[in-house]
Order: sequence, then structure tokens, then C-alpha cells
Amino acid sequence: MADAPNIPDEAEVRARWGNFAWTDENQKKANEILARYPKGREQSCSIPFLDLAQRQVGAETQTQGWLPVPVIEFVARQLGVAYMRIYEVATFYTMFNLAPVGRYHVQVCGTTPCMLRGSDDVLAACKNKGLIKGKTTPDGLFTLTEVECMGNCASAPMVQINDDNYEDLDYDRTVTILEALARGESPKTGTQEPGRHTVEPLGGPTTLTAMVGDNHDYRGEWGA
Repeated sequence: MADAPNIPDEAEVRARWGNFAWTDENQKKANEILARYPKGREQSCSIPFLDLAQRQVGAETQTQGWLPVPVIEFVARQLGVAYMRIYEVATFYTMFNLAPVGRYHVQVCGTTPCMLRGSDDVLAACKNKGLIKGKTTPDGLFTLTEVECMGNCASAPMVQINDDNYEDLDYDRTVTILEALARGESPKTGTQEPGRHTVEPLGGPTTLTAMVGDNHDYRGEWGA
């Protein structure tokens, strides 16, 4: 299991983030989000507000972002609810980081389908590039986390790095992605399997093959 997150000293955190407020751009976004919910249901904004706040912290720190306690307190004030109600949400969803992370947050799925398809090789590639579970590399570039299923079982093993998924991985493909990110490049997202576009079967479709590439209009036959 990963080591406990390294949360900075509270005095340091409050000195840095105690005056957190929306940027002008994010204030407009926050107003748009809040307008989606009826009066009295402001607490429903908890998730999108926390996400917006984490992204703002990320923009200010050039990382994926995290949620210092003063920032969570700010969100609670914005929604007019108790701090604990927002903290409960932040601690429940793993999309929210409660400790600082690097520029690239590498989340490796270790659930059974990914494990059977080689997630151990993905983790080995990360380890051999200097990544340690639960830690951020000394250069502040990568944070490594092992997570549970992220719904890409058909193209396992996979990792999520910030907002992007990388699928059909092995040791070498993982190394290639990490090295590209370290160089400031944007590696191809999604499946890394040559010739595969999404999660169609390797080697091509095995069902409804007569419909593949068929331009026949079935609407008249089906009464649509």
C-alpha cells in the first residue's frame, strides 16, 4: 500500500492558501455552475466547486492540483454549508487530492482485470523511472498512486495521468509515455495498441461484421 500522504504543516498551508478566492475567470465559471441548481440546493455544487478549486490550485502551482484545508473552507463558505459537509465529499472521491501532487499524477489501476493484463509491469516501469507509490519525485514532476478500477477493463492495463487515460500498456509503452511527459511532450492518449482505435476487439470486430463499413440505410426496413 502507498505511504500516507505528506501534508504540509498547517501554519504553512494557511499562510499560503488562507486568502484563497476565485480568479475572475473561475468566478464566472462558479456562477454558471451555481445557476444550474435550484435555490436551497447549493450543496449539490460540492463536487464541481471542489474540482474547480483544485484546478485553480493546480494552475497556481503548475501541478495537477490539490485541496488545502483553507480551500475546502472557502468552498464551504461559498455554498453556505458546514465545512464538514464539503470535507466529507473531498475525502470520499479519489479524484480529489488532499496532499500536494506533482505536475503529472500517475494513477495506476491495480484491480483484477488490469493486474491479470500486466499492471505489475506498469508499476515496475514507474518504479524504474524513479516513481514511488504515494510519493512525488524530487523534481516535482510525477506523483504515483495505485488506484481501484477506472472502467477501462476492455483495454487493460491502464493508467490515468491528470485528465488523460493511457490504455493497452506494457512496460515499454509506460516508459515511453513517462519519458515523453518528462520532456514536456504530449504523448498519444487512449489505447497504445497499433491499429486499435478505442476498445474494439484486437484483430477486428467479431460480431455484426456484415454492418461494418456497410452504408446501407436500414431505417426504412426497421420503420425508423
